[in-house]
Amino acid sequence: MTLSRRGLGAAALSGLAAPAFAQAPWPNAQPIRLVVPFAPGGTTDIIARILSAELSRRIGQTVLVENRPGAGGTLGTGQVARAAPDGYTLVLSLISAMVVGKVLYGDRAAWSPDRDFAQVAMVMSTPYLILVRPDLPIRSLAELVAEARRRPDGLSYGTSGTGGMPHLVMVRFLQAAGIQMTHVPYRGAAPVVTDIAAGVLPMMVDSLTAASANIRSGALRALAHTWPERVPAFPDIPTFREEGFADLVVDGWSGIAAPAGTPRPILERLAQAVRETLATPEVQRRYAETATAPGRLFLDDAQRFVREEIATWTPIIRASGATVD
Repeated sequence: MTLSRRGLGAAALSGLAAPAFAQAPWPNAQPIRLVVPFAPGGTTDIIARILSAELSRRIGQTVLVENRPGAGGTLGTGQVARAAPDGYTLVLSLISAMVVGKVLYGDRAAWSPDRDFAQVAMVMSTPYLILVRPDLPIRSLAELVAEARRRPDGLSYGTSGTGGMPHLVMVRFLQAAGIQMTHVPYRGAAPVVTDIAAGVLPMMVDSLTAASANIRSGALRALAHTWPERVPAFPDIPTFREEGFADLVVDGWSGIAAPAGTPRPILERLAQAVRETLATPEVQRRYAETATAPGRLFLDDAQRFVREEIATWTPIIRASGATVD
């Protein structure tokens, strides 16, 4: 499928369409790259692979997932910011990179999450959790805090990388509880789970999307999560609010974005494909399996949402004392 001649003409008149777009109607020229700025096996990778097959069918062109991890998600995100705005390079935009990573890496992330990207859609939201080994005699945040006070600097935790939202969630929790633990950053969540199973680490922080299967199997025990209310699929897991940490409310959202300047007809076509994809029974089933909430914002509404998240989180991140140095 390609855009109609009427759509192409309107884009050309508006000055949005690049010459290459007019000469080779999108998306016939080549596969579409969906860059995931984190390693395989984590939340963003899971969601990208759930969506890519259905998006390929609806767009009429292959959507290839490409993992580009590094620097708290800012490396792969920045590569897409510099890509040609032709609809063939997209990024899974997420709070860890677009907001947290950008603030923590500052000028080293030489792009703007608002100015350099056109948001296509929000595709998901998920809470974060503190997860412990099932053999660890800790079953609540209160017990975790007590153990950390009994053994200052004696506990360690793993995350998918320095500067990501799991890291920031734990930094905020440790500051609120007045305790210390050693952060062990990995390049992705999957190796953290492996080391926890091997007894190398006692705990980790991850999203419910990524951890749901391990929670159901008993491989990990969840102590609390960051949504304001309990998750219906996991009603036994309390919220941080319930456990006395009223300010620890975090939504781990992800979206799909294109480089700024991508022609509006392409963005609209992508947004419609995402909307249809999120409504399919198969995607809804996969989301339900991982207790993931689908996104509901598209185009200008999604752009506005990201802008508001930047304004909300920037002072919180700076006040938290989190650092990547």
